[in-house]
Parts: sequence; structure tokens; C-alpha cells
Amino acid sequence: MFKLGQRVVIVADSFEQGLPLGEYGYLIARDRNPDSAFAWVVRIPKIDKQYPVVEEDIALEAKLLEEEAERISREALLDFALATRNEALFRQLVGLQDEEEANDEPVKESVEDFIRKVNMKAWI
Repeated sequence: MFKLGQRVVIVADSFEQGLPLGEYGYLIARDRNPDSAFAWVVRIPKIDKQYPVVEEDIALEAKLLEEEAERISREALLDFALATRNEALFRQLVGLQDEEEANDEPVKESVEDFIRKVNMKAWI
């Protein structure tokens, strides 16, 4: 997923090393030692330090920007649905529409189909 030299953002501090959360850094080395918990070494130019990190602690800048754009567009659509009282759009955004459709259509089987399914499972 990551390559050497990529610009990343520190998003977590799993091992409580005092990582500067939200700061940019560059991947300068990969730790291939199987006994080490750390996968990468990140250089943070702003504070002029290097830290060993695990992959869960870093994220690509482009990925974070994409997630933020999706979140903002979803919130804007939700505000629009509430302002225009568009119930269908609101239910779609919140996810209520899928649950209601699943509850509206109960599965009805004939006795023969049920017996056939039980026999097939018993055969396996």
C-alpha cells in the first residue's frame, strides 16, 4: 500500500510514542525484521525527527482528503434533504430505506420447499 518516499499523515499513536498527530511526514525506510512490531520509519521534517510506526498509525494524504470530501458532500445532501423536506432522499442517506424494504417482504415458502431444503442440508 505504501511506498518509500510517499507523503503520509500521522493519524494515530498505537504504541504511545509521542507521535505528533496530524503532522506530515515522509516514509524513509521499511522495517522488514519479523521480530519488530513496526513496519515503517517516518521522517517528520517540521520537528526534525524520525519515528518507527505501524501501518495503522499512518495514512496517505490523498485518502484522507477523499474521505473528508465524501463526508462533507453527505452532510450537504442531508442538510438539503432536511431543508426541502425530501423524505425519500433523507431515508436513502440515513439508510432507513434498505431496512424497511427488507422488513416489508417476508419470505414465504411452501411446505415442500422447506422439506426439500432440510433434506439437502441433511444430505450434506
